[in-house]
Amino acid sequence: MWDSLFEGILNVTWQSVAMIAVGALLIWLAVARKYEPLLLLPIGAGAILTNLPLSPLVAPDGMLSFLYNVGVGNELFPLLIFVGIGALTDFGPLLENPKMVLLGAAGQFGIFLTLILALLLGFTREEAASIGIIGAIDGPTSIYVSGILAPHLMGPITVAAYSYMALVPIIMPPIMRVLTTKKERSIRMPYTQREISRRTRILFPIIVTIVVGILVPFATPLIGMLMLGNLMRESKVVERLTHASANELANVVTLFLGLAIGSTMKGEAFLQLTTLAILALGLGAFILDTATGVLFGKLMNLFSRGNFNPLIGAAGISAFPMAARVVQKEAAREDFDNFILMHAMGANAAGQIASVVAGGTLLALMSVA
Repeated sequence: MWDSLFEGILNVTWQSVAMIAVGALLIWLAVARKYEPLLLLPIGAGAILTNLPLSPLVAPDGMLSFLYNVGVGNELFPLLIFVGIGALTDFGPLLENPKMVLLGAAGQFGIFLTLILALLLGFTREEAASIGIIGAIDGPTSIYVSGILAPHLMGPITVAAYSYMALVPIIMPPIMRVLTTKKERSIRMPYTQREISRRTRILFPIIVTIVVGILVPFATPLIGMLMLGNLMRESKVVERLTHASANELANVVTLFLGLAIGSTMKGEAFLQLTTLAILALGLGAFILDTATGVLFGKLMNLFSRGNFNPLIGAAGISAFPMAARVVQKEAAREDFDNFILMHAMGANAAGQIASVVAGGTLLALMSVA
C-alpha cells in the first residue's frame, strides 16, 4: 500500500523537475512580461502537467495525448489558427503597394541559410527544415512544418518560434541600426492611400490560393486556410463566421494547441544539447531574415535613387503586425514626424504570405529529397 502511495514521488527525476521549472518560467513570462501569453501560458501549463510523474493526462488515452493526436498529429489546430489569422488580417496596404511582396520574399532567405547551417551541424534534412522555419517568426507555420517533418522536435521549435515572436521589439532594432545609416532611417515616404475596391479585396484571397496552390501544392493547406479567413472578412456577408473564427474558434484552438505542444516537452526528450542548438539556430534564422530584409530594402533604396526607407525591409518577416510597428518606431526615433507604418504594414502582410509559401516549399523539397 505504501509503495503505491509514494509511487509518484519515487518516479520523480531531475529532468521532470527541471521541465516543471521551465513550464513555470513560461507561465511567468506570459503573466509578468506578457510575452505571447495566449500560447506561452497553456504551453507552460502543458509542460508542467506532462512532467508530473505517472500523470494519467499523458497516458495513451489521456486528455493531452488525445489533444495532440487529434489536433497536432494531423495538423488540424495550426490550420484552424490560420483561419483566424486570415480573418484578422487586412491585406489592403499590400494591395495598395504590390512591390512590397519583394520584401516579403526577401524576409525568408534566412530560413534556407539556417537550413544549410543545420545540415552542416549534423541535423537531418527534415530536422534542418523544421529548425529553419523558426526564422519566419510564424508560430502556426513552424508547428505545421515541424509536425510533418520532425514531430519529435516540435516542443523546442514551438517555444523558440513564439518566444522570438514576443522578443521582436528587442531583437530587431539593433540589427536595423547596424545595417542602416541615420540618413537612410530618416528617409520619408509619403503615403498616398489608394482606394481598393471590394471586388479586388474579394478576388485577392481567391487568386492567391489558386496561384500558390498550383505553384507550391504543399502550401495549399496553409495558404488555403489563411485566405479562407481573409475571404470571409472581405466578403462582409458572413460576419458571424468571421467574428467566430477570429475570436471564439481561435481562442479555443489556441488553448488546446498550447496544451498539446506542452505535452511534447517531456524532460527526458527536451533536456538535451539538441534543444540548445535549436534555440540558437532559430535565433540565427530570425536575425538572418531581418538582415536580408533590410539589405533588400537598401537595394530598393538604391534603385529608387534614395527615396525608399530600408527599415521597411525588416517588416518582411511574418510577425504581423508587430514587426511593422517596430519599423515605425525605429523611423520615428530619427524623425518623430516620419510615418512609414502603412508601407511597413504592406511588407509585413507580404511576409505573412511568403512565410506560408516558404513552409510549403520546405515540405516540397523534403518530399523530393
